[in-house]
Amino acid sequence: MTELTDLTAAGAVEALNTGKCSSLELTSSLLKRTDDLEPSIKAYITRTPELALQQAKSSDEKRASLRKTNSPIPRLLGLPIAVKDVLTVSGIRCTCGSKILENYTPVYTATCVQKLQDAGVVILGKTNTDEFAMGSSTENSAYFTTRNPWDHERVPGGSSGGSAAAVAAHFAPAALGTDTGGSVRQPASFCGVTGIKPTYGRVSRYGLIAYGSSLDSAGVLARNVEDTALLFEIMAGYDIKDATSMELPVPTIQLDGKTDLRGLRIGVPREYFIKGIQPEVEKAVRTAIARFAEMGAEIKEVSLPHTEYALPVYYLIAPAEASANLARYDGVRFGLRVNTESNIEMFKKSRGAGFGSEVKRRIMLGTYALSAGYYDAYYGQAQKVRTLIKQDFDSVFTSVDMIAAPIAPTTAFKRGAHTEDPLAMYLEDVFTLPANLAGVPGLAFCCGFDNQGLPIGMQLMGAHYKEDALFKAGHAYQQVTDWHTRRPRG
Repeated sequence: MTELTDLTAAGAVEALNTGKCSSLELTSSLLKRTDDLEPSIKAYITRTPELALQQAKSSDEKRASLRKTNSPIPRLLGLPIAVKDVLTVSGIRCTCGSKILENYTPVYTATCVQKLQDAGVVILGKTNTDEFAMGSSTENSAYFTTRNPWDHERVPGGSSGGSAAAVAAHFAPAALGTDTGGSVRQPASFCGVTGIKPTYGRVSRYGLIAYGSSLDSAGVLARNVEDTALLFEIMAGYDIKDATSMELPVPTIQLDGKTDLRGLRIGVPREYFIKGIQPEVEKAVRTAIARFAEMGAEIKEVSLPHTEYALPVYYLIAPAEASANLARYDGVRFGLRVNTESNIEMFKKSRGAGFGSEVKRRIMLGTYALSAGYYDAYYGQAQKVRTLIKQDFDSVFTSVDMIAAPIAPTTAFKRGAHTEDPLAMYLEDVFTLPANLAGVPGLAFCCGFDNQGLPIGMQLMGAHYKEDALFKAGHAYQQVTDWHTRRPRG
């Protein structure tokens, strides 16, 4: 008999709709598992068990009432999920993994979360994150480092490491994350789960506390493609509260059991298989690409020639935007305040005490890149090269439907391995940054394991607003493989 905590999101919805379990039973089981294992995983910054049980009970009552009148039942009614702690939920503390917002409780809810709440989800809590989503390991959280459920000595990836770990550890069937430079896809790879980074503008950023405003995307982490598509379809769409959201229809995503991919053209970029990539990672990704070919897809080598510039371009543009976005945390309006006799000293000491070292590093990098005399040479030039990176993708998508590539050069590394070397940490995102700079969607999923039993992920990247094509291809792959069904011990 399947344990309730082993249910996928789609499986849980089916169980709720058929009466095999109640939301209260499902939520209680997930909370009990989290009680038992959370001390060793540390996926959550803020847990909300009382609220979750209350919402679950209300969901069951609402379902019973709607059934009596044969009224439509909200699509996700009673489904428990977790939310990354950079997305606001009214009345629940939102820290962004930072001491500067340790006691901040928002009075508004992020649009993507609100849409899911309107569809009936239950909120289990807010998951751990690198401070203001700046990091690739969750080690930059001001509170603690989340552990990878596959090996507690290793990181879960970042910055959505808490969400990925919660899904992998079966604390939640699905969780929300954000992706500014790979922060959904890389943790999905490290934790052996599935994640979607949508097209920029496809999902509203209202209520997503900004790191890099032209790069941030809210996405989903779950156990399989079907689950990520289920939540994505509800989250996506135009939002008048977000000027960057696109007023485009969201297609109904129809996933079936078909594995015939004849007619699909997949590009393999030569620039993504570089010197230094872990051999097992390259082998697993190439084996998966061969599997797509066996299903009928046409595989074609392509080139994204400006890929080598993505890392320096990102680390000029993202810190510059962070410098501007984080200027609001000054100890005056909200957040941490260190009281002094001088306002100037109060600003300095509040920001000094509230921000961690990585956030300070990126603020300084960004402020320098934007300063008089350097703007054109650094930030301005980076924006020009960003355009070239986007043009690379646009050009490739005239000849292929999607791109297949690794997500990270290695599997999950040990805690502390890169803490003294920021550049080594930044290099973990070398394969994910280009998609954010170009604004294209990316789907991450497991395609194997290394000889230490650690998950290996790959990504499919598509043209703008073509998430449905990625979901169909990824779902077909998961129909003929079982990597995504494997779980950590415990």
